[in-house]
Amino acid sequence: MSFFEIFALGGLIIGVYVTLLWLVSLAIKNASIIDIFWGLGFVLATSVYFLSSNDGYTGRQFLVLALVSIWGIRLSAHIGRRNIGKGEDFRYANWRRQYAEKWWWRSYLQVFLLQGVILWLISTPLLAAQYHDTPDHLTILDFLGLAVWGIGFFFEAVGDWQLMVFKANSANKGKVLNTGLWRYTRHPNYFGDATLWWGYFLIALTTPYGFLTVYAPAFMTFLLMKVSGVAMLEKTLVETKPQYRDYVQSTNAFFPGPPRTS
Repeated sequence: MSFFEIFALGGLIIGVYVTLLWLVSLAIKNASIIDIFWGLGFVLATSVYFLSSNDGYTGRQFLVLALVSIWGIRLSAHIGRRNIGKGEDFRYANWRRQYAEKWWWRSYLQVFLLQGVILWLISTPLLAAQYHDTPDHLTILDFLGLAVWGIGFFFEAVGDWQLMVFKANSANKGKVLNTGLWRYTRHPNYFGDATLWWGYFLIALTTPYGFLTVYAPAFMTFLLMKVSGVAMLEKTLVETKPQYRDYVQSTNAFFPGPPRTS
């Protein structure tokens, strides 16, 4: 199969995946399940690319499959543990009230299909890294990509864990977490997520034409900083937590850095 045939197959399977999730969301009246299954969607796409790229270098294929599986399964497990039993996320709940009887079909286009398309397009480095058989060994770029991925995974996983522990303590209700990784960036988990995608790209960069997939980590970083991540959450936190304004003055929003005097 050619690169584009495998990519098209991945798109088709992702389309079926998000459609099934949409049908489940209609049954349980909760569109938030798309968040839980976001990470697993990349595991699915990478698995399709792994099984279809018969001529790729096996060592790099296993490396990419392992990294995406570790990240995707952890992310989905974390979001599932956080969301299950808590009701629908406020974003989807607001849209449900806004569109009323139209929400059943709008949710497919506005949430599930849109995220499916984004997932598919962003997955290109994961295919590029597995498709080619050259170089037929791991290179310095592969190991550099692994190191960058490791930094990103550390910030995302540890940041999520620190926030979970902080919220589990009832004495912290209404307070702002500003210790641990959260002392150096207001969103260590989002920074980590963006960083590990640059790790995937560096691995893809090892292969011919892998450089063409640079749009994927760039787009993911843009989404996390300006659209669905930092920008959206910051607006809510500033409005609901007065202490957060001081936190904004002393701590970088995205990239880690030493805290400033408020």
